[in-house]
Amino acid sequence: MQRGTVDIWVGIFVTVGFLGLLFLALKVGSANNFSVSDGYVVSAEFDNIGGLKVKAPVKSAGVVVGRVDRIVFNNSTLRATVTIRLGRQFEFPKDSSVSILTAGLLGEQYIGLDGGGDIDLLVNGDKILLTQSAMVLEKVIGQFLFNKASESGKKN
Repeated sequence: MQRGTVDIWVGIFVTVGFLGLLFLALKVGSANNFSVSDGYVVSAEFDNIGGLKVKAPVKSAGVVVGRVDRIVFNNSTLRATVTIRLGRQFEFPKDSSVSILTAGLLGEQYIGLDGGGDIDLLVNGDKILLTQSAMVLEKVIGQFLFNKASESGKKN
């Protein structure tokens, strides 16, 4: 009988551990219950979206105000068009700007939305014109090495 009690406690411990890992995985993956299904949709074009994914958060002042709804490649402009769904309760000026940022140690990418100063507000179907693409680490390192190489070439 004592063996059965130990087995039950081990099973409970393993189940609690599994649920804890599942909770952490969902937290890291930003799979929270924020829903903007009743919100409005705007779009923006970027030269490079890096590792941005659908359902990535859209944050303004550190608060999640929306989600990435869709990402498509625009053949006419050769840029990525990102469709963003914002919560109806959040209002932003038409001259707002968006940038692709990186958060956390795991490098989760999200969209940062900064409000502008226009009187008119974004409405469903608007396009945000002021965009800043993702910073690609390989390009930054390559540019740094190129600058160092050109500096050493000038000294000789």
